[in-house]
Order: sequence, then C-alpha cells, then structure tokens
Amino acid sequence: MAIPPVPTRQLFIDGEWREPILKNRIPIVNPSTQDVIGHIPAATKEDVEVAVNAARRAFSRNKGKDWAKAPGDLRAKYLRAIAAKVTERKSHLATLESLDSGKPLDETVWDMEDVAGCFEFYADLAEGLDAKQKAPVSLPMESFKSYVLKQPIGVVGLITPWNYPLLMAVWKVAPSLAAGCTAVLKPSELASVTCLELADICREVGLPPGVLNVLTGYGSEAGAPLAAHPSVDKIAFTGSFATGSKVMTAAAQLVKPVSMELGGKSPLIVFDDVDLDKAAEWALFGCFWTNGQICSATSRLLVHENIASEFIEKLVKWSKNIKVSDPLEEGCRLGPVVSEGQYEKILKFISSAKSEGATILHGGSRPEHLKKGFFIEPTIITDVTTSMQIWREEVFGPVLCIKTFSSEDEAIELANDSHYGLGAAVISNDAERCDRVSQDFEAGIVWINCSQPCFTQAPWGGVKRSGFGRELGEWGLDNYLSVKQVTLYTSNDPWGWYKPPC
Repeated sequence: MAIPPVPTRQLFIDGEWREPILKNRIPIVNPSTQDVIGHIPAATKEDVEVAVNAARRAFSRNKGKDWAKAPGDLRAKYLRAIAAKVTERKSHLATLESLDSGKPLDETVWDMEDVAGCFEFYADLAEGLDAKQKAPVSLPMESFKSYVLKQPIGVVGLITPWNYPLLMAVWKVAPSLAAGCTAVLKPSELASVTCLELADICREVGLPPGVLNVLTGYGSEAGAPLAAHPSVDKIAFTGSFATGSKVMTAAAQLVKPVSMELGGKSPLIVFDDVDLDKAAEWALFGCFWTNGQICSATSRLLVHENIASEFIEKLVKWSKNIKVSDPLEEGCRLGPVVSEGQYEKILKFISSAKSEGATILHGGSRPEHLKKGFFIEPTIITDVTTSMQIWREEVFGPVLCIKTFSSEDEAIELANDSHYGLGAAVISNDAERCDRVSQDFEAGIVWINCSQPCFTQAPWGGVKRSGFGRELGEWGLDNYLSVKQVTLYTSNDPWGWYKPPC
C-alpha cells in the first residue's frame, strides 16, 4: 500500500494553528523502521497559558450560551459532525496511527470505528442531558421542594497515553464536550499525530474556537503546567502510576478534582473444564493485543495444575503462529512497541526474570526476520514466583507470565495479590464458579470467558493503584458534570424561628 506522508501541523489553540512560542519540535519516529517521518510541535508552559485562556473564554463566551449553557442538541450536532468526518477519513487516520504507534493496521481501523462510535454515543447523551435537568428530590417536609442541576465542571485538562493515541483521547474529549466543558488535550509525545488530525477535523466542522485545544509536547514541559494551572477546573489522566501520582500532587495544591486510569497487572484464571484452544487464544489476545501495550492486559496467567502442561504447550504453538511484521502488512497481528525506550525497558524486564530463575519458554528477543524496528517476539515465561519483578510490575509489552494453582481459593488469592486492580478475567464452563470469582476479584473490570473486550456503553476504570473514577458509558459523562442542589421554600407562612421585632 502507498504510505501517506505525515501532515505537518502546529498547536491547535482557539480554533487555529499556532506555532509553539519557543518554536521547538519533536521528531516522529516510525517504530517499525526507526526512521524519522515528521515532527510535532513541542508546547511549553507559555503555550499552556494561551490554550487555557482560550478554553476559559470559550466556556464563558456570551455568558456561556455559546457552549457551556447551550442546548445539548447543539453540542450533539458538533459531535456527530466530528464522528462523520472520522468515518470519512477512517483509512487515512488508521494508517497514520499505525505509522506513529506501531499498532497493526487491522487494530487501528477498528480503533477509528470506535472513535466515531464514541462521538455518536456522547452526542446521544448530550441530547438527553437537558431532559434530566431539575430532577426532583424527595424531601420529608412539604414546605420545601428540591431538585438537582447537572452543570459542566468548566475547563478540563485531558492528558492521554500513546497506546490508543486517538481512542483514549476521545474517551475524554467526547464526554467532556458533551457535558458542556471546554478542554485542553495533551496527548503523549510518543504518538500524537492522530490527535492533531482530530484538531483539523474540529476546525473543518466549525467547532467554536477554544472549545477544544490540542497541545503536543513533553509531559514535563506541557503536561505538568496543565495539571498545575489554576484556571483548569479538573484533570483527567490516563497513564502510569508514577506520572499519575505527580499529576495528583499538582492538582492537590488547588484541591482540583482528578480522575485517574493508571497501570495494571491483570490476572486471567483458566480452570480445568475449558476448551483448551479457545482458552489459549483468549489468553494470548488478552496479553498480546495492541502489541502487549494495554493497561488492562491480562499478563498474569493462572492455569489449573491439571491442564497446565498441555495448555502451556498449546500457548506456545499458538504464539508461533502469530504474524510479527510491519503493522501495515496484511495479516499483521503483532507490530513493534512504540519507542526505543519501551523496547529497552521490556527487554530489561525479560532479562531480569531470567536472572531471577524464570524460564523464557518462548520469545524474549527480536524476531530473526526483522533487523530494524522495536520488535519483540510474543514472550511466554514460566517458573515464576510471586516475588519476581516480572510478576508484580507492569511490563507494557508482549510478555505473558504463567503460574499454576490447585484450588479456586488459591487462584483468587494469587489473582488479588497485586497493588493494581484494573481488569481481571476468568475462563470456565461453570457459570456459578464464574459468578463467584467475578465477585471476589479486586478489579474494576471483569471478563468471563474472554479478555479485553471494551464497549463505549460500559464503565471503564480500576481500583487500588489502578486509579479511580470511571470512563465510558453514562459514568464517563458524569466525570465532567457538577451536581448542584436547588431547594425552594414553597410555604406562604413565615419560617418562625426567630421572634419577630416589635
């Protein structure tokens, strides 16, 4: 296929392209070839100031009537127009995302379909928001009536990761705009190209200036000042636990609300009553999808001892059949990881596991047929103990660790023995067992007889060090709404608490 050039873009502020104040740019490295294929602008705190001010003006323009207090169907019109443009540009956007992030093209096409679907979903919720205003509250005193208003929080800062560059951004952009907020989006510097294309779509559909501003740049130079800015009313962050902690610290200085979707080390329990091939495919998909770079990856595999030997053998056979290639090649199922830094980090995890006594049963290095690019074979590691780094820490790469168990209680104990609690999965033909295990998992998301399916309509988020707050579904809209109680005194009688003056 013909590879399109990466468009040269500037920062998107107040409805127009603007060069960074310091005029710096960051190279875009294709992770498949290690070639520089373009540059993105590098925003700094000076650009953050301009963007936040633009968002603040957009929020209050015409006393809020242009956006924040506008009817929900007006905002829905823009969200639907954006969705239509994403669909129109789907092939181009998917190709750019594969070039920028290394994700297989079949995945990025799917992602673009989800992006459009997310805008459509929140357009529906924006339209329904007005009808839900003034919801009555039942009170114990007849002389009072009370109702609730849901109002946009204000200017929001959205800091997003590189593993789903556009989709994860839209998980925040779509509901925040549907709610009536205005936003400053700061995507990861490792994969920002499609977020800048989203800005171009917003410009094309005539989104009011300042409603969405897109700043690309380094976290320390753009993300940190955004999180700490006094005119930003809320921060929504997806990324690592370490960075999330810094974002929370900055926001805490102003008692600013935050929502956090952080790392994970999710378990998958496979019992001994399953179809081994079906379970093997889900086990590999749950860890190797998106090149293994998923916060919810079920990278801790717990297999019942009765089937462990045969099941692990099947896992290796299935892994050998995974096509590892340039993500634009037909049938690619595992592309490169996003950057040289990630590549080195993952290999270091694998090396440490080996030095601690684990067995690298399959993979663990660069595929022999790929001499360039940040490629790592699908890796399966056995003989793992619960104290090993590879078992406890998030690798964020195509690395699956396996332990065995003998009882349901032991499996649950091993599954929950983690600082993280984003996702968890169980595969079994016993429905009652699956129900018990689902309730016992310490996780925000549970999959039964599958791993990783995600739907715009269902809540997404974790517990423990995997963060708090929920994205997607109606819960995602609530992230960006403030609840206001209004109470009326309806009696004609005086209150009568104080003795009236003579």
